[in-house]
Amino acid sequence: MKISTEIGSIAKKVGLNKAVELCGKAGFDAWDFSMFEMCRLDRITKKPLPVQNELNGPHYVKVAKELKRIGESYGMVCNQSHAPFPTNSPDVRSFLKRSIECTAIAGGEICIIHPDNYKTAEENAPMFLELLPFAKQYGVKIATENMWLWDKEKNESAFAACATAKDFVKHLDAVNDEDFVACLDIGHAEMRGSGDGAVKMIRALGSRLKALHIHDNDRWHDSHQIPFSMEIDFVSVLKALKEVDYKGYFTLEADTYLNEYTPDNVLSGVIKLKESAKRLSDMFNEL
Repeated sequence: MKISTEIGSIAKKVGLNKAVELCGKAGFDAWDFSMFEMCRLDRITKKPLPVQNELNGPHYVKVAKELKRIGESYGMVCNQSHAPFPTNSPDVRSFLKRSIECTAIAGGEICIIHPDNYKTAEENAPMFLELLPFAKQYGVKIATENMWLWDKEKNESAFAACATAKDFVKHLDAVNDEDFVACLDIGHAEMRGSGDGAVKMIRALGSRLKALHIHDNDRWHDSHQIPFSMEIDFVSVLKALKEVDYKGYFTLEADTYLNEYTPDNVLSGVIKLKESAKRLSDMFNEL
């Protein structure tokens, strides 16, 4: 099983190019093209803020091509990407399309796009149906993922789009396209209050599960920590993935883990992430 990691948390410290380079030096097979910083929304107006970023400027094609080149120089590919979020504003659509285009340029096969947390499957479907023809032109699949909200009174997560197996399947069925697939966020699935648990969701998604966001937590908060550092039972998760014959990458999204690292020592943190991903891969292969 090949292993990958998001580059967003690394890029915050050393830039995009260096982030891909460090993934290669650490020994990852692939990298997840994080594009969160391409667009940020004003929380009140829901309008894009004037963010200066390499990917929302005129030279984004050159940027994506260079990232692909760096990855290939280390024998890596871009396996998937993550578009900006939230997606609850029509003004984000142009950024979502650019994310799909950048995914294709970098060589990625799947672009992960969040649903609107507050909408039903039927209400979310039009956005994905609008984007799919564009994605198909570039040979990219769109994956959506399971989300969560927070109940302050109960002090735990609350239902949001795709949070349960039933609702995730509803979202897939509402779009009903072979190029609209599932990315299961293992950490979100294990949060108290909202999710069904990763094992149940894996079994429900079955062959439509094409991508993962893997990280650890206390089964309460969205910690995004390195696997095997907290409470998630990865043995059960891996067994469920084996049951459904999962063939995608093991992609980490443990972006909080690198918070304490500096630009000077972040490579050591990336290497530890690689070791945790390799441990998952070895465990899966031994099942």
